[in-house]
Amino acid sequence: MFKQNQFLGGIFLGALLVLGSLLGLSYTSPKVMPPIYELPQLVRPPKLGSSFSFAGENIPMNVDTRERLERELLLNAYHHTSTVLALKNANRYFPMIERILREEGIPEDFKFLAVAESNLTNATSSSGAKGLWQFMKGTAGDYGLEVNTEVEERFHYEKSTRAAAKFIKMLKNKTGSWINAAAAYNMGLAALNKSLEAQDERSFFDVNLNEETSRYIFRIVALKEIMCNPEGFGYYVDEDQKYGPHKGLNEVEVVAPIENLSELAHKYGISYRLLKYYNPWLIDTKLTGKDKKYVLLIPETK
Repeated sequence: MFKQNQFLGGIFLGALLVLGSLLGLSYTSPKVMPPIYELPQLVRPPKLGSSFSFAGENIPMNVDTRERLERELLLNAYHHTSTVLALKNANRYFPMIERILREEGIPEDFKFLAVAESNLTNATSSSGAKGLWQFMKGTAGDYGLEVNTEVEERFHYEKSTRAAAKFIKMLKNKTGSWINAAAAYNMGLAALNKSLEAQDERSFFDVNLNEETSRYIFRIVALKEIMCNPEGFGYYVDEDQKYGPHKGLNEVEVVAPIENLSELAHKYGISYRLLKYYNPWLIDTKLTGKDKKYVLLIPETK
């Protein structure tokens, strides 16, 4: 009986295959998952070139620096979600960042510092640093950013970028090099100077620092390499998949206190959510600062 059923089943399957062939269909056997530890992927370390630079300053390539750079290239090249989002965000924010850096006399490579800091988002760290450039509250105030219960200008993309450029310029004047300035941006000027003096060194590459700062410059350079040649690292983001610059925005000047931002949003035909989306530095439901002038970005409505 069993053999008979097998025989009839074989005839039935054969008939289905013939019918499928006549109808232009094809049969594909299901794919079998590979055994454990035989994963269907290609993972290879990057091949490092002979020279790398940041902000016009060369990175000395020796066994130590090559391994530190390779580590950051590996980590960021295979950190897929974060890297794809950075590539998408760069299309929106890099033009603004490049313009302000140029106006302030800062090398364009410092735009990759913002990627290292926040992945081009208004992030908040566990230590309380906020925004695109991850300013601490005290430093933000020193460079003209307003921070209170209603206004958080560390979340203002243009104002925070202008403040960061001025801060970086100061660090360069104090440390003597752009690379040292970037290191000081991460660990603090006083801490960097203390380490340099204690070890009788002058360059970031010759001083032994905490792990985070020791990796920091190499992370920025790795991000620069990946984002300047994404396809070389296997990233393909079509132009229409990138986040475009915000267009069709009107500037609305506010001089009188606003008790209800929702009412203001509805007055201009947009939702409260959209008002906050285009003005992320508004962190309360009201804006009541006296004798102050603010400029809000309001999208055009049809």
